[in-house]
Amino acid sequence: MTEGNFVDYVKVHVQSGNGGKGSVHLHREKFITKGGPDGGDGGRGGHVIVRGNQNLWTLVHYKFKKHFRAGHGGHGSKNRSTGADGEDVYMEVPLGTVVRNTETNEVLFEITEHGEEQVLVAGGLGGRGNWHFKSATNQTPRYAQPGIPGQENQVTLELKVLADVGLVGFPNAGKSTLLSVITSAKPKIADYEFTTLKPNLGIVEHRDFQSFVMADIPGIIEGAAEGKGLGHYFLRHIERNATLLFLVPADSKDIAKEYHILLNELKRYNPELLDKERLLVVSKSDMLDQELMDEMEAELNTQLKGLPFMFISSVAQMNIARLKDTLWGMLNKA
Repeated sequence: MTEGNFVDYVKVHVQSGNGGKGSVHLHREKFITKGGPDGGDGGRGGHVIVRGNQNLWTLVHYKFKKHFRAGHGGHGSKNRSTGADGEDVYMEVPLGTVVRNTETNEVLFEITEHGEEQVLVAGGLGGRGNWHFKSATNQTPRYAQPGIPGQENQVTLELKVLADVGLVGFPNAGKSTLLSVITSAKPKIADYEFTTLKPNLGIVEHRDFQSFVMADIPGIIEGAAEGKGLGHYFLRHIERNATLLFLVPADSKDIAKEYHILLNELKRYNPELLDKERLLVVSKSDMLDQELMDEMEAELNTQLKGLPFMFISSVAQMNIARLKDTLWGMLNKA
């Protein structure tokens, strides 16, 4: 999937159907010239329904189709015949989609399971026919209820990527390279900042045919929590990840400081992110000799206060198998 086809934020206009009118009809047939009321009810207007689909990974199918309108309910007719219900409209979305009211920014609901359905705007109820209104004092009512109008709303669909492990790091830390080595994903890789502008997903194959999903989140910059750069567009994808993998390159001036800057951005965006399992990985470690690696390890043990970490090299395949085993253990700790 190309970056242009990854769409994770769209605004759409939705409108449900009107309810059908109740019928005003008096029963007439051969030899019955003055029958009672028999007007039927109007049908319900169609709903606009959001449905989860595990086979979708993006909102690209809403990039150009922005308006969704359900069918109107049919009108009632004689012999107490109820009008047909309006046709419902289904909006298929990937798992992890949050639906908000565009004007108030209120979260209406979230879709997290395959086949899960939520009514976004309900169709109007059909009006009751005149046979409901007959009484001892009014045996031939000549009125019925009109149908209730449908609803319309402007909503925002916001995708938060569902992945087991999220890669967190500054631009050009080696996240895309790691994803390409540890999974079958083919993200865009180059030696400059902000190569990745959209999240990339890959499936990590583990032992005994087991697997988990890893997401390469676009690089975070200092101030991302305040929306600097594309901060909020990047950070919201991390909320769904069970484990956070912090990636800092070995040639960084201060590995522990970079880690704490990244952690602080997550805390300022959403303090609950600090409750997730965390692992620090020092990438590009093939440029280190064993003596330097031992010195750095001693420093990090002091500075990180118990946070697990390891040295890897995606290019040299150094400690990649160990990294898979560690992540699998963290994901299945419970």
